[in-house]
Amino acid sequence: MVKSNASTVAQYLAELPDEQRAEVEAVRDVILANLPDGYVEGLQWGMISWYVPLEVSGPTYNKQPLSYVALAAQKNYFSVYLTTVMAEYEQSFRARWAATGKKLDMGKSCVRFKQASDLALDLIGEEIARLPVQEFLDWHDEHRAKAAARAR
Repeated sequence: MVKSNASTVAQYLAELPDEQRAEVEAVRDVILANLPDGYVEGLQWGMISWYVPLEVSGPTYNKQPLSYVALAAQKNYFSVYLTTVMAEYEQSFRARWAATGKKLDMGKSCVRFKQASDLALDLIGEEIARLPVQEFLDWHDEHRAKAAARAR
């Protein structure tokens, strides 16, 4: 599945073949077990997403809730998007991952995998647990301000 038209997480999961559903659910369980209070689970951009509701964050640049973590089944692999694993946190994340001995297939903030067992799930959980909602909002505001200053 490349993009889902589901409107709920349950529908999204039901669309997946059994083998894919099992992999997604294994990673989802880790996310849910480590997610700080205040984030909401839902669907954004055809993926399962955990985000800050607009009533908490206030208006955003794209009028969408701020995504913290997302999880998707692609055609030939899966992706977990860790929004804050970029900028100053990327090098640390990569170093901690290397210490696990597992191969890392990562884009800007997207960790791709074929099976949940390919992931350093403890590290994924630590990364998700790292930022309570207010700290994530502060991080986001800081990075938006830096990007705006660079654009001038």
